[in-house]
Amino acid sequence: MSTVADTTSRAFAEALDAADPLAPFRDRFVIDDPDLIYLDGNSLGRLPIATVARLQHLVRQEWGGDLVRGWDRWPGLPADVGDLIGTELIGAMPGEVIVADSTTVNFYRLATAALGARPGRTAIVTDRANFPTDRYVLQGLARARGLSIRWLDPDPVEGPRVADIAQAVDDDVALITLSHVNYRSASVADLPAITRLGHDAGALVLWDLSHSVASVPVGVQEHGVDLAVGCTYKYLNGGPGSPAFLYVRRELQEELRNPIQGWFGQRDFLAMGPEYDPQPGIAAWQVGTPSVPGLVAVEEGARLCAAAGIDAIRAKAVALTELAIGLHDAWLRPPGFSLGSPRESARRGAHIALRHPDGRALSGRLAERNVIVDFRAPDSIRFGLSPLTTRFVDVWEGLERLRVLAG
Repeated sequence: MSTVADTTSRAFAEALDAADPLAPFRDRFVIDDPDLIYLDGNSLGRLPIATVARLQHLVRQEWGGDLVRGWDRWPGLPADVGDLIGTELIGAMPGEVIVADSTTVNFYRLATAALGARPGRTAIVTDRANFPTDRYVLQGLARARGLSIRWLDPDPVEGPRVADIAQAVDDDVALITLSHVNYRSASVADLPAITRLGHDAGALVLWDLSHSVASVPVGVQEHGVDLAVGCTYKYLNGGPGSPAFLYVRRELQEELRNPIQGWFGQRDFLAMGPEYDPQPGIAAWQVGTPSVPGLVAVEEGARLCAAAGIDAIRAKAVALTELAIGLHDAWLRPPGFSLGSPRESARRGAHIALRHPDGRALSGRLAERNVIVDFRAPDSIRFGLSPLTTRFVDVWEGLERLRVLAG
């Protein structure tokens, strides 16, 4: 006689781990404290073992031995790593992604270029729940250029809907910009439909993929995305402050102009010529000297994600978050928690938010019990379930310890 498994039991989580095709990838990361329950990979991913060896080689052999001769090969890194991220993880074509600078700088540059490409239009559309750095950049651009921002106030869990954006868009809108996966709730915006809506209105659309890359499929080419930025230290495991990436659709690369004309965007940067003559294509979106240690770290993290495959990563992210939501419903709703993320898996990224009036204090108390999560105001405890390093039993342990605290 068959029995139905208790989906709230530790044995159920252990069985999911035993059947997990991505489980071996965890062994490719540095796990110094096996008792630590690390559920914050959406803020800072774990360190790949290959990155340690790669950085040691860079420091000792390339920097230490080759010295300045290393620049015979290092200039190609931004485009090479960009192609790896672009083609394997966000659905771009070769030559559409470059790794350089920070997400904020890249966002500023692409937003500035987009506004310049739509002269006479005076409005920007975004939402108040968008990531703070994006909002701050837009506020500065609007103030400097005399533009208006049409602020959306979407549902805090479900995020902006196509209908919300349609009401704010007309032929005066130059730029629509949103996060694909919301940093607080993990809601997934309807990227294809919103991009089409923007194009129908003659606007350019800029997406922040910081919580998307290496966690959910994006399909920038398939869906005609104009512009995108994203960071590399979350699911890509590139390390703290690792350089970000930007994407410019090939058809726009000759139309849009990088507003910061630095020497690495120059056609022959070592010629030190008197006039700026930008490189063709995506290489023109480079500015200053790239961080070689940062680039090689990003490359190793991206290689691991590419080896796992974005579809397998997405499947595990769904399974991890489904387990977490099931445990929330069984254990945490009675003592006053509510789910701060969409229930529909297609509309949810790779983290979940649990809302509670004492969320900040509970996050700190979890850390005292060797469970690392993070808190986002006003009331959300975020559980970042990075598919390559998070076990199902980690989810069970984290929620179990929270249940004890809340009980």
